[in-house]
Amino acid sequence: MDPVNIAAVKEFLLELQENICNDLGKFDRQSSFHSDKWDRGEGGSGTTRVISNGAVFEKGGVNFSHIFGKTMPASATGARPELVGRAFQAMGVSVVIHPLNPFVPTSHANFRLFVAEKEGEESVWWFGGGYDLTPYYGFEEDCVHWHSVARKSCTDFGDEYYIRFKKWCDEYFFIRHRNETRGVGGLFFDDFNELGFEQSFAFVRSMANSYIEAYAPIIEKRKNLKFTRQQKEFQEYRRGRYAEFNLVYDRGTVFGLQSQAGRIESILMSLPPIVRWTYDWSPEPGSEEEKLYTHFLKPRDWV
Repeated sequence: MDPVNIAAVKEFLLELQENICNDLGKFDRQSSFHSDKWDRGEGGSGTTRVISNGAVFEKGGVNFSHIFGKTMPASATGARPELVGRAFQAMGVSVVIHPLNPFVPTSHANFRLFVAEKEGEESVWWFGGGYDLTPYYGFEEDCVHWHSVARKSCTDFGDEYYIRFKKWCDEYFFIRHRNETRGVGGLFFDDFNELGFEQSFAFVRSMANSYIEAYAPIIEKRKNLKFTRQQKEFQEYRRGRYAEFNLVYDRGTVFGLQSQAGRIESILMSLPPIVRWTYDWSPEPGSEEEKLYTHFLKPRDWV
C-alpha cells in the first residue's frame, strides 16, 4: 500500500475548515464563527468553529480534529476485526449547518483520514466522508443542482464513483426505525484507498472543495423566503429525525463517544438547536409537508 502523507492531509483539512467558515460566514451579518480550541488528554487536539443565533444560520459547526489512541474503538473495527488491538490516529473536518429558514436545507459534510498502526507492520490507512442534504421543504431544482455538483466532483476519477457513492449515501443515511431516508442524499464513502494514496487524496480534495459550490447557491436562493410559524414547527419536527439518526446510527458520532475524541460538545455539535417531537403526527394530504415524504424522501436519480 502507498505511504500515507499525514502532514499533507492535515494541511488540506485545516485549509478546508478555514475556507468553509469564510464562505458560509459571508451569508450571515448577524453572527459569525468563533473558535474553540481543545486538547485531548489521551492524545490529540482540535478546533471547533461554531456559529449560532444568526439571521441565516440558527446553529452550525465546522470542526477539525486530529486524535491518537492506543487501541481502536469498536466502531472502527466492527467490519475490520483484523485491526483490533492496533493503535490509531484519525483526523477530519466535520460540517453541520442548521439554517434558520425552513426553506433552506440542513447540510452535512465530513472528510477524514484514519490510520491504524502496529509496530513492525505496515500502517493501514483509508479515507471516508462525503456530503448530504436534508431539506424540510423540497425544491426539485435544488436537489438537481446538489447532485449535479456532486457528480461533477467525481468525473475525473471514473463515471462509476458518483453512482456508487450516491447509492452508498442513500443506504447509509436511512433511519431504519422510521423506514425513511434522512434527506435527499449526496455522496458517502468509507474505507477508501483503492486508488493509492495520491489519487485517493486527490479524489477527496475534489469532493471536499465542491461542497460550498453545491450548498451556497441554495442558501442564497432560499434564505430570504417568508415562512410561517407552522412551517418553522415542521422544520423542528423534522430535525428530530436528524437527531435520531446521529445518536443511533452515525458512525462518526458513535466513534467520537467511544473514543472520547475530544470535547463532548464538539462531538454533539451536529445536533439541532431546537427540536420537536409530536406524538402520532402525520401531514395533511396534498400539503407541501406530505410532498416531502412522497416525492423527496425516496432514493431517486436526480441527475
